[in-house]
Amino acid sequence: MRTPVLRVSLRPLAGIASVLLLVLAPVACKRDSGPSADYEEAARRFRSLYAQKLDAAFLDPQIGEIEAQLQRVPEDSLDAQGARELLQRIQAGRARMQADADAREKAIATAHEVPAGTSMPTLSPREEPQAPAELPDAGPPDAGPAGPQSGTPASELVSGFRGCFQRGSPLDVEGRGMRETWELADRTSCRLEYPGHVGSLLLIEQGKVLTLLPKSAVRTVTVTADGGAVPQPGADAGR
Repeated sequence: MRTPVLRVSLRPLAGIASVLLLVLAPVACKRDSGPSADYEEAARRFRSLYAQKLDAAFLDPQIGEIEAQLQRVPEDSLDAQGARELLQRIQAGRARMQADADAREKAIATAHEVPAGTSMPTLSPREEPQAPAELPDAGPPDAGPAGPQSGTPASELVSGFRGCFQRGSPLDVEGRGMRETWELADRTSCRLEYPGHVGSLLLIEQGKVLTLLPKSAVRTVTVTADGGAVPQPGADAGR
């Protein structure tokens, strides 16, 4: 008597295993696309532009082209993370610089507002401010110049120099436009501390002291409501 034997063929299972290997093969072999030429070029251009202009580079027209190159970097590139970080740096820098520029323009516009119909000092054409002449070299000074000089940042006048300088009336400098001025406070201690600034105005341009201008060089005109200017008799100290 023969005993029945159950035989099972493994061929169908072998076929299934082959299909699984074929399906998984592309996944196992998938790799990144390597370095990105767009990223390398964009990073090089950004470094060069920033070295030339520092933070002002964030507002330069060329920065838009650099951003476009960074956005073309493939997501599977080795440089994808670097491209995202550089894009974030550019976007944050542009927002910060634009905010600073807007605040500066607003402050300048506010400081130079002169109501119509008010008396306003104006600089005579023959008294165009000149850069101070260089003095002969007499060796290093003991304690530096007394008080603000040409080139001193206007921001130092706010709280520096013992608080002895205060904002004056804006000047309409012919050929230059409205300019902010500062002058020595009318206090005995300040006159003793900075005698060289008595009777002088500090003319401000681009956030710095342009020159020290004698008050005698300024003449006053009356600005009428229609924008006309009427010189005041005897107001010109140079005549």
